[in-house]
Amino acid sequence: MRNLRILIGGAMTLIVIVTALVALVWTPYGPTAIDILHRLAAPSAAHPFGTDAFGRDTLSMIMAGAENSIIVALAAVGLGAVLGIPAGLLAAARGGWTEELLMRGADLTFAFPALLTAVMITALRGPGAYTVMIAIGVFTAPVLARVTRTAAGVIWVQDYARAARALGRGRGAVTRVHILPNILSVLTVQITIQLSLAILAEAGLSFVGLGAQPPAPSWGRMLNDAQTYIYTAPFLTLFPGLAIALAVLGLNMLGDGLRDAMDLRRRRRA
Repeated sequence: MRNLRILIGGAMTLIVIVTALVALVWTPYGPTAIDILHRLAAPSAAHPFGTDAFGRDTLSMIMAGAENSIIVALAAVGLGAVLGIPAGLLAAARGGWTEELLMRGADLTFAFPALLTAVMITALRGPGAYTVMIAIGVFTAPVLARVTRTAAGVIWVQDYARAARALGRGRGAVTRVHILPNILSVLTVQITIQLSLAILAEAGLSFVGLGAQPPAPSWGRMLNDAQTYIYTAPFLTLFPGLAIALAVLGLNMLGDGLRDAMDLRRRRRA
C-alpha cells in the first residue's frame, strides 16, 4: 500500500485489460457497423464517445482496439522474450567470444528501429498485425538480451554460484537453478515496461498504415482517420489518444513501482 505507483499503474492497466476482455463478448454496437445517418455524431447518451465518419460507434471501436493492442503487445514481447532472454543467459554463462558475438548481434539489431523493420517485413509479407508483432518482437529481443546478460552477470560472480560450479554443476544447471530464479524480478519489471512500449509502437505503426488493416479496429488507425476531422469533430482524436495514454502510462507506472519495490527489498536484505 506504500507504493502508489503500483496501485495507480495497476488500476490503469486493469482497466485496459478488463475493457479488452469485455470486448471479446460484448460492445455497445458492432465495432465495424456502419450508420451513415449518424456519422460524426457528437458524444451523447446513445454514443458516449460519438461516432466516426462512417457512423461507427467510437466507444465500441476503442474497446475492440484494446483487444488488438494487448494481443499484439503480448505476442511481440513474448517473441522478444523467447529470443532475447535465452541469448542473454547464454552470453552470461559462456562469456568470451560467445558473449561478444551475441551482444554485437544485439547491437546490429538496434540499428534497425521497429518502424524500419516493419517496413522491410511489409515489403515481404504485406501490412498487418503479424507484421507489427514480428517487427516489435525483433526490436524487443536485444533489449531483453542485454538486460538478462547484465543481471545474470551479477549473479554469476556471487559465492553461491561459484560454489555450485566448484561442486561440479554444469553451466546449464547453475543457470536454471541459481541464475534465472534470481533475475526474474528484473525481467518482470523490464517486460512490463516493454509491453507499454509495444502498445505505443503498435499504435504508431498502425497510424502509418502498417498495422492491423481495416475493418479491424486499431487505436493508431483511428487517430490517422480522425486527422481530417480534427477541427469539426475533435473528439475523434481525443478518445483514442486517451486510451493509448492510459495503457502506456499505466504499464510504465506499474513497472516503475515494481522496480522501486524490488530495489527496496534488496536494500533491506543487504
